[in-house]
Amino acid sequence: MSLLVGIVGAGPAGLLLGRLLQRAGIESVVFESRDRGYVERRQRAGILEQGTVDTLRAAGAAERLDREGIPHDGIDLVFDGAAHRVDFLGTTGARVWIYAQTEVVKDLVALRLGDGLPLLFDTEVHAVTDLDGRPRVHHDGGTLVCDYVVGCDGFHGVTRGLVPGPVHERAFPYSWLGILADAPPVHHELVYAHSRRGFALASMRSPSVSRLYLQVPNGESPDAWPDSRVWTELEHRLADHRPHRGPITAKSVLPMRASVAENLRNGPLFLAGDAAHIVAPTGAKGLNLAASDVTLLAAAFDQLNRTGSPALLDAYPRTALHRVWRAQHFSHFMTTTLHLAPDQSEFDTHLQLARLRHLTASRAATTALAENYTGIAL
Repeated sequence: MSLLVGIVGAGPAGLLLGRLLQRAGIESVVFESRDRGYVERRQRAGILEQGTVDTLRAAGAAERLDREGIPHDGIDLVFDGAAHRVDFLGTTGARVWIYAQTEVVKDLVALRLGDGLPLLFDTEVHAVTDLDGRPRVHHDGGTLVCDYVVGCDGFHGVTRGLVPGPVHERAFPYSWLGILADAPPVHHELVYAHSRRGFALASMRSPSVSRLYLQVPNGESPDAWPDSRVWTELEHRLADHRPHRGPITAKSVLPMRASVAENLRNGPLFLAGDAAHIVAPTGAKGLNLAASDVTLLAAAFDQLNRTGSPALLDAYPRTALHRVWRAQHFSHFMTTTLHLAPDQSEFDTHLQLARLRHLTASRAATTALAENYTGIAL
C-alpha cells in the first residue's frame, strides 16, 4: 500500500505526526492557517515527559533538545511555608525536560522544510468532505484527495466538529496569570506552591528566562497586575524560593478548563492533540498527550501500510482515551490539591494540606506522583 495522510494543523501534534510518518515511509501534507512566524512564536507548554523525549530522539528530532534542554529529576512542593522535594529519578528512574513548545515546533518545522516535504503555511482548511470514502481536504489552494485525515488543529479548528459525539468538559473557578521574565529561575527545578493566598508555579525557559504563574480570579485582566504587584505576590506565595526580579516581557491570563471528546474518529478522520482534549495545565500534560496521540496514530498507519491490517487504527480511539483520562485524573488531582477555590472552607484547606503531607512523607504516594508526572509508558 501507499498511504497519503492529510494533517490539519502545524502545532507539535501535526508536525510530529508528519515526522513519524516520514520515518515510516508514509506521505503526508500538513496544512496550517497561520504563518510560520506565528506558529514558531506561539507560547504554550514547556515540560516534556520522558516518553516524549524518547519519541523525539527516535524521530531524529532531538539534536537541539539534547544540547539545550534542561533535565529535571524532581520538583519542589511548597506548603506550610516550606519546600519539600519530590524525587522523580530516584523513585521511577525517569525525569522530565524543560524545553519550550516553541522550540519543539521550530525543530520540527526546520526538519520538514529541510527535507522538502509539503508544509503549507497561510493555508486555511475550510472543510473536510467525503468521509464515507476517500476524504477531500478543501483548502485555500484547492482540494487534496487523500486516504486519511488527522485533525491536529486545536479546540477551535474545523475538524473537531466533524466527529460526532459528546464532549465532556469542566471549567475551574480560577485562572492563571502567566509571565515571561528576563530573570534567572527561582530554583534549579520546578516549584509548585500551595499557599493561603493561592497557587503559584515557578518554571523556566532557559537559565536566564523564567516562566511564572499565579492563581487569579476568573475574568482577571493582566492590566490589574503591574510588575511590582506580580513580584510581590510571587514572593509571598513561593516562601523561601524568592524570585529574581527582572524585566517582564510577556503577561497573559489563562482560563483553567478541561475537555475530552468521547469519540476521536469519523471514518477516515481522526482527532489528536487539542482537537481531541484539553487538559488543565497543572499536571504538564497537554503537549505530552498530543505527542502520545500521534505516536499511537503513526504506529497504526505504519501497521496498515506494511501489513494491510487496520487493527491498531481501529483501536486508536479506545487506546488514546484510556491514556487521556489517566492524564485528566492526574491534572485534576494536582489542580484541586494546589489551588484555593473561591468558596473554600478551612476544612477543605486542611484536607489539601493533609494530602500534600502524605505525598511527601509516603514513598508509595511519592512514587505514584512521580510516575504520573514523568509519564505512564505507552
